[in-house]
Amino acid sequence: MRYSAFGILKQGLTGNKGWKPVWREPEPKKSYDYIIVGGGGHGLATAHYLAKVYGGKNIAVLEKGWIGSGNIGRNTTIVRSNYGLEGNQPFYEMSLKLWEGLEQDLNYNAMMSQRGILNLAHSDGQRDAYAKRGNAMLMSGADAELLDRAAIQKMCPFLNFDNERFPIKAGLLQRRAGTARHDAVAWGYARSADLHGVDIIQNCEVTGFQMKNGKCLGVQTSKGMIKAKKTAVCVAGASSRVMEKAGMRLPIESHVLQAFVSEGLKPTIPGVITYGAGHFYVSQSDKGGLVFGGDLDGYNSYAQRGNLPVVEDVCSGGMSIMPMIGRARLLRMWGGVMDMSMDGSPFIDKTGIEGLYFNGGWCYGGFKATPASGYCYAHLLATDTSHENASQMRLDRFIRGNMIDEKGVGAQPNLH
Repeated sequence: MRYSAFGILKQGLTGNKGWKPVWREPEPKKSYDYIIVGGGGHGLATAHYLAKVYGGKNIAVLEKGWIGSGNIGRNTTIVRSNYGLEGNQPFYEMSLKLWEGLEQDLNYNAMMSQRGILNLAHSDGQRDAYAKRGNAMLMSGADAELLDRAAIQKMCPFLNFDNERFPIKAGLLQRRAGTARHDAVAWGYARSADLHGVDIIQNCEVTGFQMKNGKCLGVQTSKGMIKAKKTAVCVAGASSRVMEKAGMRLPIESHVLQAFVSEGLKPTIPGVITYGAGHFYVSQSDKGGLVFGGDLDGYNSYAQRGNLPVVEDVCSGGMSIMPMIGRARLLRMWGGVMDMSMDGSPFIDKTGIEGLYFNGGWCYGGFKATPASGYCYAHLLATDTSHENASQMRLDRFIRGNMIDEKGVGAQPNLH
């Protein structure tokens, strides 16, 4: 069923009795050409592009819970491509371009809203670093503007411009950035993948891998053994635990990242704003709630909940840059498990085991990377070669000394 304005009108006039399920609920077959472990945004996007763009057949997505139950439904919905390093910027710009045409590609309303992102600078050095990053963005084909204090004050008069300790000096603006509805993205990719023949199998947990002579022949699941010619893992914060079943130890730590939503307010925030003197970022949802977050919890965990000191730290950052936020009531909060790599950048690569592929280490960048991650992973699965925009996202880059350390803070995953 293709969605359209005419179809909505027709359904409304006929009692909404003609809607069909968004995707099928098939039982797993005994074997597939491709098995994608993880039914989050990246797994579903991989299935979509593998089937639609690369003509892949006989594909299954295995999800241990339900579609949208993982990090794809637990993020702050920000979409951007304001990176500086060669190994990152072209990839994220590719992703943003895919975002811009995503709703037409999927025939699904992902509520993509290009309202812009503004990164605030609070020192001369930070302003110069933003100018350097902005130039790198422009060289890769992205958009970037360096705003002075007056331009920021005109755009966001509610910010704390009188903060003597952290004065607002400048800001890097990317107007094409914005937000999208996270669960709608998952549903849209799932629906499109299903329409292209992909089996989406929910409540099917992978409990092990079948190996023979150094080759992966399939997966053992809660629904039995399923064979596959190629097995692709993309399970975000559970990466270490799943790949351990294949005998692999990854350069990844799992940390909790908390997010928060306030009560509904009148339109206040024009786009996405990030605080340069502390880790705080905020946007406003279509329902009016302020969606914000900050630093990771400072310990390794697989729990989807955080601790109160980080709540205090995030709220302190918000109060510092926009004191008015102190009058808003907190509506809800949650946590997602981040797969933090040692240099803060992801992996899309073949493993040392034939037939087994890995996608992970997305840190804070998982949601915004969803389309390009799926596209590049599908390219890898279909051709056994890396996509040009993901060629540096290799598992062996630490051995080769080719880190992609966007922040320059070294091998400390909790700081990326």
